[in-house]
Amino acid sequence: MTAPAAASDRPLRLGYLPLVDCAPLVAAVRLGLDRRYGLRLQLQRQASWAAVRDRLLSGELDAAHALAGLVYGVETGIGGPKGELAILSTLNQNGQAITLSSQLARSLEQGLSLRDALASLRRPAVFAQTFPTGTHAMWLYYWLAAQGIDPMREIRILTLPPTQMPEALARGELDGYCAGEPWSMQAELAGVGRRVIRSGTIWPGHPEKVLACRREFAALQPDAAIALTATVLDACRWLDADMRHRREAARWLADSQVIALPARDIEACLLPADGDGQTQLRFHADGQANFPWLSDGLWFLAQFRRWGWLPPALDGEDAALIGRVHRIDSYRQAAQRIGVPVPDGDSRAHRLFDETS
Repeated sequence: MTAPAAASDRPLRLGYLPLVDCAPLVAAVRLGLDRRYGLRLQLQRQASWAAVRDRLLSGELDAAHALAGLVYGVETGIGGPKGELAILSTLNQNGQAITLSSQLARSLEQGLSLRDALASLRRPAVFAQTFPTGTHAMWLYYWLAAQGIDPMREIRILTLPPTQMPEALARGELDGYCAGEPWSMQAELAGVGRRVIRSGTIWPGHPEKVLACRREFAALQPDAAIALTATVLDACRWLDADMRHRREAARWLADSQVIALPARDIEACLLPADGDGQTQLRFHADGQANFPWLSDGLWFLAQFRRWGWLPPALDGEDAALIGRVHRIDSYRQAAQRIGVPVPDGDSRAHRLFDETS
C-alpha cells in the first residue's frame, strides 16, 4: 500500500501492559512497520489497566493495548469514569489462564468439586482479576458460575495488576486468579500454583486484547486511525506467519523495558500449547482473530447485565452502543490496504465450554 501521511509530526503514544499479548505493538516498532505506514509509534509501559483507562481518557495516550471488557466498561460507566472509546481491531485471541493455589489444584485433581475444594479452606475464598469489567473478570466469573459458584456472593474478589498476582498467591493472600501470560506461568515456575483451565478452553477463539483509542481520535484523525490499524494488523500477521517470528518476539519482550523476564519463559507462552488451533494464542489467523466482531461486544454487555451491573437493555440499545465503539469501516479499509481478508458479515457464532449449542 502507499503509506498515508502521518496526522502530525509528533509520535503516536501507545500504552501497553507487560504481557505476551502486547507483542503486536512491540513487533510493529521493532520491525519499523509504523514508518512503512507513515507513523511514528512511541510505546509507553503502564502499571495497571486503570492507568491505561485514565491516560486514554485524558489524552496522554493516543491508543493502547487494552482489555476488550475495559472499553465496554468505560463506555457504560461501570465502576469508574465514563468516556467514549473505540476499538480499532482485536489484537489476539486466547492466551489467558485461571490459576489456583497448589492446594486447591490438588483437590480438583483428586476429584473434589470446586465447591468442596473451596469449602475445605474454611473461609471465604479470595480470587483476583485485573480490571472489574475486563476479560479476566469475565472468564473467571463465567468459569465459577458454570460450576455452581456465585462469584458475586460466595467469594471475595480483588483487582490487582497481573505482575503482582504470583507473589500474592505465594504469600497466601490469594487462592486463585485469572491473568494473561506470562503471569500464570510464573506461579507454576515458582511452585505456588497451577493453571487449571486456559481461557481458550472456556471460549475457543475468544477476543482478548484490543487496539483501543478515544472515539474523538478515530473520528477526527481517520487517516491516522486507519494507518495505525494497518500497522498493528501487519504486525499480527507477522507473528502468526512463522513460529520463528514468535521466538524473535520473545527476545524483544524479555527486554527490561517490556516484560523483564527470561526470554525462554516468554517463548513458552508464545509458542503453541497443547490443544487445537482454536484454543491457542492467536494473533492473526488470516484476519479472523483481528476483526472487531460486533457479536463479541454484545456478549460482554450480556455478561454485564448477568452480574447486575446494567439494567435490562431497551430494544436495540446494546447493538447501537457496540456499533459506536467498534470501528468496522476503518478496520475494513486498513485490512484492504494490506491485503488481509475480511468477512462478509460483522457478527459470528460463538460457543463456550459449558454450552451445548
